[in-house]
Amino acid sequence: MNAGMGGRFWLRGSLSAAMAAAMLGGLVSVAHAQSAKSKKTPPVATEPSKGYDYEHPEAQPATENLDLEMYGRIRLEGFDHSHIMEYASALFDGIGPRLTGSPNMAKANAWTRDQLTAMGCANAKLESWGEFGMGWRQISTSVDMTTPDTAVLIAQATPWSPATAGSVTAEVIAVPYPQDENDLAPWKGKLAGKIILFGKPPVVPPDPEPLLQHYDEAKLRTIYQYPLDGDFKEQHVDSDDPNFWAAVFKQVNFKEKISKFFADERAVAIFLSSYAGDGGIMRDDNNEAMGQRVFMADHKQPIPSVVLANEGFGRMARLLQAKVPVTATVNINTVFTGDHEQGYNTIAEIPGTDPKLKDQVVMVGGHLDSWIAGTGATDNGAGAIIAMEAMRILTALHVQPRRTIRIALWSGEEQGEFGSLGYVRDHFATVGLSTDAAQMEVPDFLRQQVGPLKTKPEFPLISGYFNIDNGGGKLLGIYTENNGAIAPIFEQWIRPLKDIGVTTVSLRKTGGTDHESFDQVGIPGFQFIQDPRDYETRSVHTNQDVYERLSPVDMKQAAVVEAIFVYDAAMREQMLPRKPLPRPEKYAGQREALKNTMPGTAK
Repeated sequence: MNAGMGGRFWLRGSLSAAMAAAMLGGLVSVAHAQSAKSKKTPPVATEPSKGYDYEHPEAQPATENLDLEMYGRIRLEGFDHSHIMEYASALFDGIGPRLTGSPNMAKANAWTRDQLTAMGCANAKLESWGEFGMGWRQISTSVDMTTPDTAVLIAQATPWSPATAGSVTAEVIAVPYPQDENDLAPWKGKLAGKIILFGKPPVVPPDPEPLLQHYDEAKLRTIYQYPLDGDFKEQHVDSDDPNFWAAVFKQVNFKEKISKFFADERAVAIFLSSYAGDGGIMRDDNNEAMGQRVFMADHKQPIPSVVLANEGFGRMARLLQAKVPVTATVNINTVFTGDHEQGYNTIAEIPGTDPKLKDQVVMVGGHLDSWIAGTGATDNGAGAIIAMEAMRILTALHVQPRRTIRIALWSGEEQGEFGSLGYVRDHFATVGLSTDAAQMEVPDFLRQQVGPLKTKPEFPLISGYFNIDNGGGKLLGIYTENNGAIAPIFEQWIRPLKDIGVTTVSLRKTGGTDHESFDQVGIPGFQFIQDPRDYETRSVHTNQDVYERLSPVDMKQAAVVEAIFVYDAAMREQMLPRKPLPRPEKYAGQREALKNTMPGTAK
């Protein structure tokens, strides 16, 4: 599942001194104008705007016309009359984890639709993005070591694992991870009736780093600086090398052959270590599943599997290494609820009121689905209910936005950004993807784009999309995804918010979530910079992804900031500026080395 001007308002070095003065002076004059109720009424157009024009883009003003009175009203409603933690308890405690295609996901879709209707949004609905795969839920999972000593271990089924035949006690046998199918051959005839402790034992550091982290001014200044070496690892930006991802998913999909071999050898179950975390923290997600497509009926996992907290896995591994026999009892109670479940997004809106601009749309959202180890509070229930609270704030204030404001709560993000990709393809644009055999093993959001980009009638009518998907920390700024034209606009928007910690506009890009679906087709899509808290260290995809990991103060702040960004985008005269239209058919050529540059090269 991530800027930096510190605690002061800074202007980018690329701005001229004259523009800087205009921006600063403009904000002061706007403040006086708003307090005096002397806002200039925008002209009434006789026909709707045709949307964004790449050939003749609108000129952007040097000074934003900010409604500082509305800033104050949004702050008052969001801080003093917040309902965000009521949404949090209802979604996380009342509904729980929301695996795509599951009964809980269906409950969450219906609940969010009904809540958006109740707060006054229009056109609230569930919109299908297509068939997902198998519905599944975990009823209960237990693992106990029975010899040489008894121990209750922390464990959960991997998503879409089949059930065991009730409670089964069996000998545990350690099997190292194979590099290829040849490494499996020595295990033929040796696994029947055994529980497989699969892979290397984890290394748990005796002196772990503190779990709770905060971005200070120095860190934000670092994020503000654009890395000329292209290092965006901290922003979770994926490699754009198609060969890299082909190699990754060749290994991921090899897991299907491994699990089939274990099943054919009549093993009882697979025990897996958590790939990250200690202290009883256990991750349970795609990295633990025995293949990337285990949610599809024709890729159904043939053998039960569980993830163990690293300490329990390590204890059994050390005993087996010392030649001490180990037995364990495992009981996995899981249920499949259908082979062809649809994926749905929750959609609702506040209709625009300006005759010229009402057909244009500003979108806000986050993904509603989660993994199963916790209740999906920080990943990404927080982002979903922050967007809901932002909409509630705006409806409570009876705003009359010039453009339509639309919320979208996605499903299928955790399996490959399915919900947002489907929405973008249905409404805005499609991109041709490689059909090379190796690339067909890579999920669509990472597959090589070969073009062309084909836009749809709604494409020029969306101004931008704002996303939250990095936990429950407060918002400290925003990434612009290399959109240099929008940086001075956002810098003006955040100046009145510096007292609540919003200080930083970074030209960096960030990845790993649903704004990418918009950005890759040329629609301005943005992710906020969030204070990390213990998102990466403790809660993301773990059994600690629960209500208690949320900060109510930070959640209120995030909803206020997001509501203001969405409002500003909906009210300005111009659409948000865009980067050049993507040309995916040129990407491969741009990666190639120049020809005939070295003197003396044989021809």
